[in-house]
Amino acid sequence: MVPSQEEPAAARGTGEAQPLGPAPMGATELPGPAPGPSDSPEAAAEKVEVELAGPAEAELREPPEPPEGGWGWLVMLAAMWCNGSVFGIQNACGVLFVSMLETFGSKDDDKMVFKTAWVSSLSMGMIFFCCPIASVFTDIFGCRKTAVVGAAVGFIGLMSSSFVKSIEPLYLTYGIIFACGCSFAYQPSLVILGHYFKKRLGLVNGIVTAGSSIFTILLPLLLRVLIDSVGLFYTLRVLCIFMFVLFLAGFTYRPLTSSTKDKESGSSGSSLFSRRKFNPPKKIFNFGLFKVTAYAVWAVGIPLALFGYFVPYVHLMKHVEERFQDEKNKEVVLMCIGITSGVGRLLFGRIADYVPGVKKVYLQVLSFFFIGLMSMMIPLCSVFGALIAVCLIMGLFDGCFICIMAPIAFELVGAQDVSQAIGFLLGFMSVPMTVGPPIAGLLRDKLGSYDVSFYLAGIPPLIGGVVLCFIPWIHSKKQREISKTTGGEKMEKMLGNQNSLLSSSSGIFKKESDSII
Repeated sequence: MVPSQEEPAAARGTGEAQPLGPAPMGATELPGPAPGPSDSPEAAAEKVEVELAGPAEAELREPPEPPEGGWGWLVMLAAMWCNGSVFGIQNACGVLFVSMLETFGSKDDDKMVFKTAWVSSLSMGMIFFCCPIASVFTDIFGCRKTAVVGAAVGFIGLMSSSFVKSIEPLYLTYGIIFACGCSFAYQPSLVILGHYFKKRLGLVNGIVTAGSSIFTILLPLLLRVLIDSVGLFYTLRVLCIFMFVLFLAGFTYRPLTSSTKDKESGSSGSSLFSRRKFNPPKKIFNFGLFKVTAYAVWAVGIPLALFGYFVPYVHLMKHVEERFQDEKNKEVVLMCIGITSGVGRLLFGRIADYVPGVKKVYLQVLSFFFIGLMSMMIPLCSVFGALIAVCLIMGLFDGCFICIMAPIAFELVGAQDVSQAIGFLLGFMSVPMTVGPPIAGLLRDKLGSYDVSFYLAGIPPLIGGVVLCFIPWIHSKKQREISKTTGGEKMEKMLGNQNSLLSSSSGIFKKESDSII
């Protein structure tokens, strides 16, 4: 906290009288208390930095206190709708995939599954690929403008997808335009929650992320009913309603109202956000994060594990239609993944609170092991009930993988860099999630079944899990090196302080001796 500039001189730790009022520019005397002997060098440096910044810049750094409710509950519901509509549509893409094959498929085209798989995989990949870019736009233009424009672009992309005549234009309309709009609408929903909640942020995040699970449960049934009754194109137009509601929800992301401190200084709370528009962060992309070895390994291991992650979401429905033709409610397999994914997020999110430090990575290792194993077991299921059991387990550990990404990033890079750390990771995740499903579709076209595709889809999660096992060891080794270095520096400082104290004491003793003589 910056002290008042009208404090008496005694409070500043000086023996001379100081004039009241602001200090002149260029004065070397800082208008704050001098560091006491009990203050650490780091604390003293932090005080000097804040005091040099001045009151105006200090106010810019400190956001208003989160209200912990009120309008924030409406913001939470809007973010929940965003999370559900964006990833609910993506996770239910298996139903749309089958309908696209029936609508655009041709008996003469032996690569139709490969071509169609690109639509859904490109869409999911672009959502993650645009996340780092969307985070920069959010910092510059604010949450509200970014979310509203993103939802509008997503609406245009989805509406234009309902007028195409072949599969190729969907790469642009659905795979790129719609997905980019979803990404720009999704990223602000992560940021705005921290503006309105602090103490209840864990609870609010749990409710918001549960939105994707709820929509993943309900949308497959809704899409099947719509496709059977009105066809693919009118189904896409109905889904545009979800994007229009998302467009309206973006307007709830308003900046916080002015606090009492801001009113006293003659500035409003909204000016805090408006001034940020003209003062973007110095490091838009902080590539220095990759100097943290443990984070660099994590940023490689996660994408490596995800080459087979999105394959079941895209191809599972087509596999069920080929293997279990007599079953009526085939969409229940996607519903099972959605149900247990929501349970897994709540369960493992709570378990992660009891796992110390970077050892939370072992939960992700466990989740990748089961996701890979369940992917390999899909072709082995000759009974529909067994396939449902596999999907239930897969969804449970899918929720585990998702819910502890942020806590792990916080442990690896700290709170200051966690936003960009997650943004970079999501960008890297876009590549395997885009490439995996088309490769699985190509193997299906060549071999006539999905068996090999699902077997191979289970291998990358196992390899990625092995890579992640090294992170706790790397992190602990680095921490020991830092503690040794810090301990040595502290010892040198302590010895230096003792030497200076001894020299000053000897000087005083010499002066006293001279005066006596």
